[in-house]
Amino acid sequence: MRKEKLTILIVNDYPLMCEAYKRAFINVSNYNDNQYDFDFITIHNCDDACEIIKTFYDREEKIDLVFLDLKLFPSNNKKIISGEDLGILIRDMFPSCKVILSTTNDNKYRIHSVFRSINPEGFLIKSDITFKELVKAINEVVSDPPFYSKTVLKLLRKKVSSDFLLDDVDRKILYELSIGAKVKDMLGYIPLSIAAIEKRKRHLKKIFNVKEKGHRELILKAKENGFI
Repeated sequence: MRKEKLTILIVNDYPLMCEAYKRAFINVSNYNDNQYDFDFITIHNCDDACEIIKTFYDREEKIDLVFLDLKLFPSNNKKIISGEDLGILIRDMFPSCKVILSTTNDNKYRIHSVFRSINPEGFLIKSDITFKELVKAINEVVSDPPFYSKTVLKLLRKKVSSDFLLDDVDRKILYELSIGAKVKDMLGYIPLSIAAIEKRKRHLKKIFNVKEKGHRELILKAKENGFI
């Protein structure tokens, strides 16, 4: 029987987690009578991930599945600040690529935001998943997606105000504020005018119900809800 070759991109800060995910994929192949031949690319930061994605795109080579951790260190140019941004990039450049996201964050607003921006084929809350469940999740995404862990399914059933769903520009503004950047410093990273950024800041304060003039409370609320 001819094996189906699939290119798998795994992006996680921790090499040991990458190895665990690779073992899970290998178990999936064994479970399916070795019908899959996985070609793994493991990356530990956003910059290298962006470079690999661009290289594959330029060569017109496909990436079949990407396994992303939601929380990653931002890229040096600050255009990619999380696994969500990498997922958005993958969706744009490789529309047929399947996306699995994993996170420790179980905040309903954060999860709904990810579904609006990416709608991943797999979404796993790490505390839900044993190795056996991880193998099951990967198998379902590869063969018959989607697969969402139990916490994600519960949260998806809860209605969330559309006002609380932030886009990538909102998240980048929050990130810049969290590292102490002034609005004038954001112009090189965020494609908006100073007036437009200030308007976004006012809207973000309204969303998070922040009354104080500074940014401290806004940053704390954004962190509590998993957006930073």
